[in-house]
Amino acid sequence: MITNIILIIIGFVLLIKGADFLVDGASGVAKKFHIPEIIIGLTIVSIGTSMPELFVSVESGIKGYQDMALGNVIGSNICNLLLILGLSTVIFPIAFKKQTKFIEIPMCLIITIIFMVLYNVGGGISRTDAIILITLFMAFIGYTIYMGKKGTQEPILELETYNKKSTIIYIIYIILGIIGLKFGGDFIVENSKILAEYFNISEKVISLTIIAIGTSLPELVTSVTAAIKKDADIAIGNIIGSNIFNILLIIGVSGIIRPINCSSSYNVQMAILILATFILALFPYTDKKNEMSRINGIVYLILYVIYMVLLFVM
Repeated sequence: MITNIILIIIGFVLLIKGADFLVDGASGVAKKFHIPEIIIGLTIVSIGTSMPELFVSVESGIKGYQDMALGNVIGSNICNLLLILGLSTVIFPIAFKKQTKFIEIPMCLIITIIFMVLYNVGGGISRTDAIILITLFMAFIGYTIYMGKKGTQEPILELETYNKKSTIIYIIYIILGIIGLKFGGDFIVENSKILAEYFNISEKVISLTIIAIGTSLPELVTSVTAAIKKDADIAIGNIIGSNIFNILLIIGVSGIIRPINCSSSYNVQMAILILATFILALFPYTDKKNEMSRINGIVYLILYVIYMVLLFVM
């Protein structure tokens, strides 16, 4: 058992460092080919923070652990909102930009509802459903690039200058990143399965808790660091973008590789995710300063504690 726990921790380290290497390598190659920095920030870097969820969900789907494939995404999105955004706001209140308030948060809510409808109406996520999600993902990427070019949105992470290294080095970074993500995903999926059986805990609970929190570590580091630096755009933009990517890209890719069967037991967690997103949409209207206050952050953290308790009680 101790060995399995150690391998899961190693898996998370490999996922996080693998994502770092992949982002650095892909960004470096993109800069070498003179792709605008804003596009790199809004696509490669954004998707990079969702790579841990992608590899864990894909590995789970391929190996037939569908509870892990689905629970990882739903659990990560709930963790992103209630825990990470809640904690970030307690550190420093987050002001809502007009674009975030009227476009991105409602968009995230609508996409979450679409996901729940597709999942229940079709008896799961079929390959057709997955193609719909991937199509919506491409449309979202197009929207992000368009808004970035207009100058109304900043890159999600501050990028380095990439002209000091050769293209070969960046390609090596990409290869190392993919290897780290692959083996990290393998370690987490296989050993989480063993751990769940050892403690007689369902794959669903393991995926909604340990795996979800672990794969959300890049978002946690990014948003909390942004909150400490009082950079509200990054703190909230990282969370909203990641939740949209998780549903459209990760569920989409997983569904294409292997259709996801419907389990009605996830409807409770999906409803919690929709409720949490809806509450986020209301926050700008509850404060005269048009911001998510520390009180709002505390509300989110309390809701996360209640959610975690319910997981083990229900």
